[in-house]
Amino acid sequence: MESNRTWITEVLLLGFQVDPALELFLFGFFLLFYSFTLMGNGIILGLICLDSRLHTPMYVFLSHLAIVDMSYASSTVPKMLANLVMHKKVISFAPCILQTFLYLAFAITECLILVVMCCDRYVAICHPLQYTLIMNWRVCTVLASTCWIFSFLLALVHIALILRLPFCGPQKIDHFFCQIISVFKLACADTGLNQAVLFAGSVFVLVGSLCLVLVSYLCILAAILRIQSGEGRRKAFSTCSSHLCVVGLFFGSAIVIYMSPRSSHSQEQRKILSLFYSLFNPMLNALIYSLRNAEVKGALKRVLWKQRSM
Repeated sequence: MESNRTWITEVLLLGFQVDPALELFLFGFFLLFYSFTLMGNGIILGLICLDSRLHTPMYVFLSHLAIVDMSYASSTVPKMLANLVMHKKVISFAPCILQTFLYLAFAITECLILVVMCCDRYVAICHPLQYTLIMNWRVCTVLASTCWIFSFLLALVHIALILRLPFCGPQKIDHFFCQIISVFKLACADTGLNQAVLFAGSVFVLVGSLCLVLVSYLCILAAILRIQSGEGRRKAFSTCSSHLCVVGLFFGSAIVIYMSPRSSHSQEQRKILSLFYSLFNPMLNALIYSLRNAEVKGALKRVLWKQRSM
């Protein structure tokens, strides 16, 4: 039996199975959104680096979020765009596993960075007098580094468990990238352990993080309601509104993809959800933080004014 197996060297990504004419339209459409994602997050990152007024813990974490969003989209979208204009929609097995690893690592990093940003807002609103003491540069560096290191280690655990499996077919993935659940289907052995570890990791990262976010925002809401002045309440709400929008988009789509029963969504629906999660979410994050954040808009005006005066 073992000698008759054909081991996989490349995988066919079925992607969006549509007419060739529609594929060209989708290529242009997704390329436009991908460009906006890179440009929007790149602008935010550049403004934070250039404007000294944004050198605060909140914007340090926002710069990490911008880097994650650009990397996250870049781990899957370029290959998807290439497949939309190529007849042979294949990916070698090693790059496929690398894509799975990067996608998982950046997704977990984004989740943890959002939790850290929430904790930062909690300290800023609930303990304003101790804010600079608690959220000093050393603490910020440790928190950001921990998010990155833990995320890549957890993704590495999933990849190590994947690589212990024998892969002998089918050589097709009904998705536009090597999503981990789709990769499991390539194995010709029991993937029960992999699925159990993935579910446990999803519960720990997604549900655990969401609980921390909810508890933090309940404390923030209680602190805001104790503020006497209407102007103070408005300012406190405005500092949290952008983050709340981003958190809702991220956790909502992530839980639907990774924790809902498989039978509740068709494969095409899952593709659309994954596309929203990996392409539109990063673009919307940049849009939300640029349009709803007065300090970012102010920094952009100052940079543009400085360039004009030169």
